[in-house]
Amino acid sequence: MENTPKIAFAIFLLCALVIEDVESIGVNYGTLGNNLLQPAQVAQFLKDNTIIDRVKIFDAKPEVIKAFADTGILVAITIPNGEIPALTKLDYATEYITKNVKPFYPSTKINYICIGNEVLHWGPQNLIDNLVAAMTTLDQALNSVGIKDVKVTSPQSLAILEPLLNTAPPSLAHFRAGWDKGVIAPMLQYHRDTKSPFMVNPYPYFGFTKDVEDFAVFRRNDTVTFDAATKKSYSNMFDLLLDSVYISMKKLGFQDVGIVVGETGWPSLCGPLEPHCSVTNAASYNGGLLKKANSGEGTPLMPNRKFEIYTFGLFNENEKPGPEAERNFGLFWPDFTEVYKIGIVKAGPLKNDYLNAHVDAPAPAPATGNATVNAPAGKTDQLEVQKKPVQGTHSNNTSTSTKKEQQNDGGASSSSGNLSPLLALNVVLPILMFLYK
Repeated sequence: MENTPKIAFAIFLLCALVIEDVESIGVNYGTLGNNLLQPAQVAQFLKDNTIIDRVKIFDAKPEVIKAFADTGILVAITIPNGEIPALTKLDYATEYITKNVKPFYPSTKINYICIGNEVLHWGPQNLIDNLVAAMTTLDQALNSVGIKDVKVTSPQSLAILEPLLNTAPPSLAHFRAGWDKGVIAPMLQYHRDTKSPFMVNPYPYFGFTKDVEDFAVFRRNDTVTFDAATKKSYSNMFDLLLDSVYISMKKLGFQDVGIVVGETGWPSLCGPLEPHCSVTNAASYNGGLLKKANSGEGTPLMPNRKFEIYTFGLFNENEKPGPEAERNFGLFWPDFTEVYKIGIVKAGPLKNDYLNAHVDAPAPAPATGNATVNAPAGKTDQLEVQKKPVQGTHSNNTSTSTKKEQQNDGGASSSSGNLSPLLALNVVLPILMFLYK
């Protein structure tokens, strides 16, 4: 019995590792609605009733950032595209951090500052030319005020890739000529140097064709893309798109840089000519996404990875411009009724403390660069390829004046520091066997 204390400790360690491995996912929190709850109510509801552990917002509104103080929920903020040239100046970047981050940090767990949204996709050229310099300068500004664990990134649509067809093997993918070495390679070098992730917005929805519907929404299907070059097979479009990004990074020598999914989703309702928008398809896609975020299985080229994913979006927003689908990407209606059930809401009765939540008007002065101009609606991909391209982007409330974690060898940024139960068993059982001898 002399080994009993050691064995008991090992069992305790195993239980701790498994218990901590709870499901979680991130979400994009947009505010283009005239019937939405107050930010403090939203933050309280997410904390009490959902598995959502991180949000990405499309601006840096003080009342939203402050609402998430002391909730434990991570917050990624966004700077408008039009601020990019000014952010190349250290004084301006430092002022931005002083007004938009310091008053709330660390009570609000700000994890990322996103410079613009899909800048390469939208342009114009002067923003693209200044993007990496702005990222570098903003990182210097963060360090100058003593903030070391907020990472700077810039979400990009998959229009940065070519060719981009629905089921093209990832091995064929590469970054678009001109952007590859001129912009993306320096950006990836920045991410490597700062241990920050490359953020991309893969949307199988925008590559939908009827013949690949099940392939696009994580349903069991007979559509399998076999990549002869890598000997890997793909049963869903999400994995195919992520591996297309990874292999494009690898071709530039940056396969070690982490990848975070900044946006992806599927609308539950749209116009009469778009029958692929349905509650069934939205639930299938986002349900599959939730499993992907927590399974730890990774992708064929990035196995055993737990991806950090921000689904789009939190609410159906009734004031978003563009086609009907734009107003129906949400997981919830404005009163927090679920549009469909996929396990986002915790089991058990809902806690209603959020109904009484409020945050006093924030004291800081209006933040630099918070003017919001919405991106054009209904944009399709600017790539002209042989068939309908797989990536476009939808209008969102990204502020624009124009149109985690630790990195790992596989290029996927982990969404959690916790071990999966299977991995926990693999870690602790050998210890148990050794102690029992």
